[in-house]
Amino acid sequence: MKTEFDLVVIGAGSGGVRAARMAASHGASVAIIEERFFGGTCVNVGCVPKKLFSYGAHFPQEFSLASDYGYQVDGWSFDWATLRDNKSREIERLNGIYKRILDQAGVTIFQGHGTVLGEGRVSVGDQVLTARHVLVAVGGKPFVPDFPGKEHVRISDDLFYLSELPERVAVVGGGYIATEFAGILHGLGCEVTQIYRKELFLRGFDEDIRAFVAAQMTAQGITLKFNADVAKITEAEGRKQLHFQDGGEEEFDEVFYATGRVPLLDGLFAEGAAPALNERGAIKVDEHFQTSNAGLYALGDVIDRVQLTPVALAEGMWLAAHLFGQNKPDEAMNYEHIATAVFSHPNIGTVGMTEQQALESCGAVRVYKSQFRPMRYTLGELQERSFIKLIVDDETDRVLGLHMAGEDAAEITQGFAVAIKMGATKADFDATVGIHPTAAEELVTMRQGERITR
Repeated sequence: MKTEFDLVVIGAGSGGVRAARMAASHGASVAIIEERFFGGTCVNVGCVPKKLFSYGAHFPQEFSLASDYGYQVDGWSFDWATLRDNKSREIERLNGIYKRILDQAGVTIFQGHGTVLGEGRVSVGDQVLTARHVLVAVGGKPFVPDFPGKEHVRISDDLFYLSELPERVAVVGGGYIATEFAGILHGLGCEVTQIYRKELFLRGFDEDIRAFVAAQMTAQGITLKFNADVAKITEAEGRKQLHFQDGGEEEFDEVFYATGRVPLLDGLFAEGAAPALNERGAIKVDEHFQTSNAGLYALGDVIDRVQLTPVALAEGMWLAAHLFGQNKPDEAMNYEHIATAVFSHPNIGTVGMTEQQALESCGAVRVYKSQFRPMRYTLGELQERSFIKLIVDDETDRVLGLHMAGEDAAEITQGFAVAIKMGATKADFDATVGIHPTAAEELVTMRQGERITR
């Protein structure tokens, strides 16, 4: 088998596969190394199975809603194994698609652990590959802090393969994953407590969104335990006892830790071949994704810039064009106005600045807010709510941020992200005729804003 290439990619996740495919399309000879599964975290233990489980977790609410529309859904039941195994079959299908995509692109696949040896050399098994360029795109792994009883916890990956669902579960963490998992597990019938060591979860999101989602989750029956720090965990008769720093205790069937992710650097570099790392332990790169070592590049979660699958895809495309394209990028990768979603219950969609960021940037803003009950809930007793917020530069009228929590938040935000990326003003929003009746029309009908200054 061929061992000399223009590019060797370690990691067949979203960014690595995209970089490999696009480099091959530019005429480069490319190899890719993967030791676990094709498609990376997103496809296998991240956004894809998580979204499928999120869909599944909404059915009890849908059954309740159906009766308001005249449908009788009596005696329904839920079989966890069916959802779990159907998800696994879909993941296997996607794994196969990723392999076929690489094969069709002419990328040589090596399965095994890749190790950077230095000077354009990479080992996989007993083979040594050489390349003009080496790309590290191995992603990250869940981080669990070191504390007594750490061995009793599960990580987010484990949820997708549980033999049975726990009755009472704790989810420790305050980010995307923890908040999403709390909603999913609750929707699937578990009694859920989300535990976070600070006063409010979803740090980095707009304050109004954070507060709204917390109130909605509480109303749904999820217990939110903030300002709580786990000191240790003990186990007795299959149950986990959480001991908190303040002396309190609680017992659960399972404890999931979703306390962040760190770059997956285990065994990645031979002695003397490691590039410089930043203060967070991620690989340090310049605007061209070049590490401190000549010919060695890195992108995606392993560089810890923006840990989102679409960002890794964009980085992979940019780098392939930079290294091998005839028309090389004129500018560095642009990370401004990246839309994102949290598939919590309720969903969050957001793009642009938070209110605090906007105030720090321009000093005076106009804030428009709308909270409402979506139309499809108005025939019954379900009290689901949605919340929308626009942040506008008071001087230029440019829309700086859009934040939404509620039904279809992610889908709605994606469309408006284009407008905000293009520099749309509030006047542009106001001049747009809405689609009625929809939730999205709220974004083009809000007229009463509040001027806020630093």
